Amino acid sequence: MADEATEVQSGRTDRGAGTAAAAVIERTLGEAGLEWESPAPGRYVVTLPGTRKLATTCSLVVGRHSLSVNAFVVRRPDENHEAVHRWLLERNTRLYGVSYAIDQLGDVYLVGKFPLTAVTEEELDRILGTVLENADGSFNTLLEMGFATAIRKEYAWRVARGESTRNLEAFGHLTRGAGEE
Repeated sequence: MADEATEVQSGRTDRGAGTAAAAVIERTLGEAGLEWESPAPGRYVVTLPGTRKLATTCSLVVGRHSLSVNAFVVRRPDENHEAVHRWLLERNTRLYGVSYAIDQLGDVYLVGKFPLTAVTEEELDRILGTVLENADGSFNTLLEMGFATAIRKEYAWRVARGESTRNLEAFGHLTRGAGEE
């Protein structure tokens, strides 16, 4: 018993779990064919390809006891903050393993923390899927709620200059009549 306590206090047990978690992460990311890099031991930056949001950058950090997941979703909304925050909180009740959060600037992230013993290929795949689904899948809704005025202005500016509005087509219900005289 005393030897186990010494081992835990020294961190030897945690290093083993961290090394195992890192191996699972690298194997899972490689097998999934995802673009990723490891800027430091136990730190991973993964690019998740999307359809609405072209890519979601997700950070995975292996700590002494847990794996932290952090993914940027959208910058601080320009307007309608209360409705955006309410929508995020309501969505949190349906998410698995991660939750929407805002940083000190008001930017929106998906964050989660898991014990290292829970880091398996299946679980990591599930978590990354949840991140992608909720960053990419909610992207247009969050833009509509928090940036409708900016979308209308951008559309009108592009129309006035003869620029393409193709990437604003998803917001046609917001831009009808904008930029037209």
